[in-house]
Amino acid sequence: MKDYIVVVNGKPTGPHSPEQLKGLKIKPGTFVKTEDMDDYKEAHDVPELCEFLGIKTHVREPQYFASLDVRLLAVIIDYFIIFAIYCVIATIVVLFIDEKQLRIIVSVAGLAVIPISKIIYSTIMESSARQGTWGKILMGLKVSDEKGAPIAFSRSLVRNLSKLISTATIGFGYMMGFFDKKQQCLHDKIAGTLVIKDRLI
Repeated sequence: MKDYIVVVNGKPTGPHSPEQLKGLKIKPGTFVKTEDMDDYKEAHDVPELCEFLGIKTHVREPQYFASLDVRLLAVIIDYFIIFAIYCVIATIVVLFIDEKQLRIIVSVAGLAVIPISKIIYSTIMESSARQGTWGKILMGLKVSDEKGAPIAFSRSLVRNLSKLISTATIGFGYMMGFFDKKQQCLHDKIAGTLVIKDRLI
């Protein structure tokens, strides 16, 4: 259990030891911070404190939604990561193939695996505790349900498969996000998901 700085009457106090925290009457909305945290969080957003002090967690309605340009950048990062991994694997595979023409066929055919890999990768990562792919994590984004809670694997799968529909509409499914106050694309509406930014203090 770490020591926490606690905001009391609008002023940071501490750091306080775990035993001292028990005497501060910390409420769910009290702002707290450890020395290695970038910014303050409300107590109910810190699982360690919730368990230690018996604070009930509650889901906060999302207020900050990711714009489509930031989401696009996250997708580009993800594809770069997947493509880099593919290049490494493809290089290793072709080393064991002697025929030049067969090498080319295997390398080109393997490119078809990238979109499938992206769907699998996104489904797993977005339903994990991280709530997003590495691209989204780097851009400070998370995928949640419409109440701000993490999504299950099944909902994540529906979301990522529904991207095929967004793509099949000649991109209109993605363009919907420009006209939606929550920046929801077609696949988000189908799955009942949001792409949210880290909460600002």
